[in-house]
Amino acid sequence: MIDVLVVGAGIAGLTTAALLAREGCAVTLLEAHHQTGGCAGTFRRGPYVFDVGATQVAGLEPGGPHARLFARLGVPAPAATPLDPGCVVDLADGSPPVALWRDPARWREERERQFPGSGAFWSLCDRLQAATWAFAERDPILPPRSWWDLTQLLRALDPALLATGILTTSSMVDLLRLTGAARGPGGARLRRFLDLQLRLYSQEPADRTAALYGATVLSIVQEPRGLWHPLGSMQTLSAALEEALAAHGGVLRLRHRVRRLRPPSTPDPRWIVDGEGPKGEAFTMRARDVVVSLPPQTLPDLLGEALPTGWRRRLERLNEPSGALVFYGAVERRHLHAAVASHLQLDWADPGSLFVSVSQEGDGRAPRGEATVIASVFTPSRPWFGLEEAAYQARKRLAMAGIQAGLQRLLGLEAHHWRHGELATPRGWQGWTGRPGGGVGGLGQHPWRSGLLGLPSRTPLPGLWLCGDSIHPGEGTAGVSASAEMVCRQVLQARRSRP
Repeated sequence: MIDVLVVGAGIAGLTTAALLAREGCAVTLLEAHHQTGGCAGTFRRGPYVFDVGATQVAGLEPGGPHARLFARLGVPAPAATPLDPGCVVDLADGSPPVALWRDPARWREERERQFPGSGAFWSLCDRLQAATWAFAERDPILPPRSWWDLTQLLRALDPALLATGILTTSSMVDLLRLTGAARGPGGARLRRFLDLQLRLYSQEPADRTAALYGATVLSIVQEPRGLWHPLGSMQTLSAALEEALAAHGGVLRLRHRVRRLRPPSTPDPRWIVDGEGPKGEAFTMRARDVVVSLPPQTLPDLLGEALPTGWRRRLERLNEPSGALVFYGAVERRHLHAAVASHLQLDWADPGSLFVSVSQEGDGRAPRGEATVIASVFTPSRPWFGLEEAAYQARKRLAMAGIQAGLQRLLGLEAHHWRHGELATPRGWQGWTGRPGGGVGGLGQHPWRSGLLGLPSRTPLPGLWLCGDSIHPGEGTAGVSASAEMVCRQVLQARRSRP
């Protein structure tokens, strides 16, 4: 008998399944793909290993959220090296790039030099992030949708956090204005820097990123936290979670695509999950609880008429997710700058600003003396669908040429240096991840969609739960793991309270 069915084996789904299995639940995890990981998965091209989307991990430092998670699950954390700098941001304005150093004192010196007149802004961000990180470590439930959820939220509050309440619906640009940094000598440049960095973490530019969220993620590079580069690939994170799931008796079923979720009906209190197996054969499973780690935009198709009208309307009002163009390339390392950082950003016009990841020597992604180079660009998804094949391929060639031109500007790479190169579009992303429209990341941390105003993990249908990058606290491997831990606490409490 299955206690909990988890749908989707990305990092959120894997974490949820492993934690619930550890607590003694009979868990089955269903994944439509041939491998786990979702947007943090990998693929091979000859001797090269490419991370599909996510290329860095947060929270592996001693006492960090991922380190605590793996200790709790009883499996070793993946081997990884700290990123220092966490990123180098080239604003393409003729000034030296901005290096996000791991050491807080060195980062303070860097930002004061790069953005004169912004001290008050960064001081306010430091106070906000200290309060929100402390709040997060007390395991709140956000947003609350039951009395028990509310008690967990109230237990996590403290005066420092309550004082930030006035900024709940403020944006990062509001903080710039409040502190006078927008009018300072480095104000315009700081705004461009924030737009680039925040888009990575919140899916939104500075004027549409919630202030409390933005201030928190801007501190994630510096100690005592930090960003980490997994050795091997991002798939090592999934592999460790798979190991934990198996060790605690959980079951993983790959190539099992869920097609329909049917709510319980009298006298059977279990959810019915219908889908297709590896060879297209139909399957039906039953469980008291179902946790969906897929994007919430999939719920109308999965639930059909069973989806409550209010929720259907809310989902229809969600913003269209961002798509991505991702270039996967490989070069001989001698063509790169000697001290090239592992992660870089470039303010680039066509097809858009680049986020670039360069493999490290000996990290398992390329043969010795070579490196993989991954460059991603946010793009509207809709224009990539409905094109005739010739028009689609022409659009791909233009986008790939624009990205390679940006990489020539950023890394000095010429066209003849590439030993491998291919481009993924939102159409390819939809095929790989199954996400509607090939969307990447979550809902976007807009002030009116973040924290208390975000989408809850507890749905109106008893026994149906959500986790992943659209649920508090947002995207990134550490964010989706936190959402998984939150929903696990809710599931366990609900199971204890049932007859």
